Amino acid sequence: MVKFERKTIMYQILKSAHSGWRYLVLILLVIALVQAISGWLGKKPYTEGNRKINLFTLIFVHTQVLIGLVLYFLSPLVKAGIVYWKMEHIGMMIFAAILVTIGNARSKKGNDPAARHRAVALYFGLALVLIIAAILRMTMVDPSRSFFGIS
Repeated sequence: MVKFERKTIMYQILKSAHSGWRYLVLILLVIALVQAISGWLGKKPYTEGNRKINLFTLIFVHTQVLIGLVLYFLSPLVKAGIVYWKMEHIGMMIFAAILVTIGNARSKKGNDPAARHRAVALYFGLALVLIIAAILRMTMVDPSRSFFGIS
């Protein structure tokens, strides 16, 4: 009985962390995206500040995915076979993390600042759209959850 309670407590803590961490991920993605679009369209240099915000965004996205993977194996929703939790959510989020990783890697290549900003804008932008779509889909699958509420 004690083992079950620990697992349940651990699941609840990780679920809350995962729900709260998403705001940091979204904020960093928006900041990186705005900087990238501004740099690309404004023909600004690619600075150390750009590199750092992209790196922090990458780290936060990967941390979110790691927490999500642990939850995946602990979740009663996945064990119940709910398709959204078993397939859609994890697939969309891993793909979003891959996009962020590619965008960050491409921003390191080349000397053309416009190309570096464009890579971040494109890949981080696609990742942001995918993440928002996955969160919105979550609210449709489970109406007790909300986009802005910690669930």
